Amino acid sequence: MNQSDPAQTLAGKLLVAMPGMGDPRFDKSVILLCAHGEDGAMGLIVNKTAQQITFLDLLDQLGIGARPGLPAHAVHVGGPVETGRGFVLHRATEFEDEASLRIGADFEMTATLDALRRLAEGKESGDFLLALGYAGWQAGQLEQEIARNGWLIADATPQIVFGTPDRLKWSAALEGIGVDPMLLSGAAGRA
Repeated sequence: MNQSDPAQTLAGKLLVAMPGMGDPRFDKSVILLCAHGEDGAMGLIVNKTAQQITFLDLLDQLGIGARPGLPAHAVHVGGPVETGRGFVLHRATEFEDEASLRIGADFEMTATLDALRRLAEGKESGDFLLALGYAGWQAGQLEQEIARNGWLIADATPQIVFGTPDRLKWSAALEGIGVDPMLLSGAAGRA
């Protein structure tokens, strides 16, 4: 695949930030591209946890009661655009919600309050990730960033997105495409 060919969608792939890309908001980010086409692209950062809010705080702010003993779930920073908007990224067919957007073969994204209610009630036991905000690109912008070596493209797997600790997702995504993260590190080669 020509990584900068806009005729080929990258939806369902991971964008892996290269060191020195120039935007500190995306330092060592791993983004699952949810949509990509000639009009632009949209994705969710899957490896950065929000420090200022918890899942229970989010439910409380939305007036959604949580089942007692609900496990603590992290809330992720999905990106710098519309940071008050929430998304649930989950395995395909997990929620069976007609409002879900299918992303490749393994993922779906749902942005409804019903999805949060089901999570609060403990009705969904599968893999999911909560995110506030998203990363967005205008037409041709992402292709330009890829051509300038700002991003590498990797296959998205449920293991990386849901089964790998956030702090290890960047390295895991790079290793999945045969890139040694130490070769990209600013500290590489120092004694």
